[in-house]
Amino acid sequence: MLKSVLFAGAFVVAGTLPVFAHITLETQEAPVGSAYKAVLRVPHGCEGKATTTVRVKIPEGMIAVKPMPKAGWELKTVKGKYAKSYELWGEQVGEGVQEVDWTGGKLPDEFYDEFVLRGQLAADLPTGEKIYFPVVQECEGGTVDRWIAIPAAGQDEESIEFPAPGVKLLPKK
Repeated sequence: MLKSVLFAGAFVVAGTLPVFAHITLETQEAPVGSAYKAVLRVPHGCEGKATTTVRVKIPEGMIAVKPMPKAGWELKTVKGKYAKSYELWGEQVGEGVQEVDWTGGKLPDEFYDEFVLRGQLAADLPTGEKIYFPVVQECEGGTVDRWIAIPAAGQDEESIEFPAPGVKLLPKK
């Protein structure tokens, strides 16, 4: 009987893990006005299928973005105008990378991997708040997970089914 109860309890816990096993950032806090290395952790595929594409929308205020190439994956960036100009190393910058796409690879569901980019967090971003990196994860067979939900003011992030990974902005050092 005890074994049955323990097994049932383990099954219930295991059954809830996919909700918590979402794409996350390795470092979830960073000071404004500093370089930030975004390491996006992809812990699983989509409904058991292998991941073949990871697309990341760069949040406003993250500038001078450079993604890290990944062996076996094609890397593309989409550039565009920022909502406003930012100061970067004494100069005004008004455009840059707004999306990073890694495509054509194959990350089986039973494996974990990381996708990396770096950039500069603008000095005038609001400290104490979070900026979010919405991610679309495409898998074999056309399955897609959209980790794009950004909490509304006062909403508990844990209540969101497909949360976008975020970084809390700390005061400048």
